[in-house]
Amino acid sequence: MYQNIDEIDFAEKFEADDNGVLLDVRTQEEYDGGFIAGCELMDIFQPDFKTKLEGLDKSKNYYVYCRSGNRSGQACGLMAQMGFTGELYNLDGGIMGWTQDLEY
Repeated sequence: MYQNIDEIDFAEKFEADDNGVLLDVRTQEEYDGGFIAGCELMDIFQPDFKTKLEGLDKSKNYYVYCRSGNRSGQACGLMAQMGFTGELYNLDGGIMGWTQDLEY
C-alpha cells in the first residue's frame, strides 16, 4: 500500500529517484509558512483533491507529506485505492519533524 518513512530515508530516496514526485497535501496557508523544495501543492481538503489525483501519472513514485503525517497517510491510502502502481511514501511525523531547509 504505502510506507511510512523517516525524514532521512524520505529525503535520500526522493533525491535519488528519477521517477519521484513530491506532494505537499497541506493548505495554502500552511504551505506559505514553508515547504520542501520541489514539491507540488495539492490541498487534501479541497473538493477537487481526488480529481487532481486522477490526473497524476499513476506509474510514478510519490513522496507525500503534510504537517504531522496524518493527512499525507490518508492521501497515500487513497492513492493506493485508486490504483497507483508506483511506490508511495509518507513522511512519518510530517513537516513538523523536518530538520532540513525549507523554502518560503
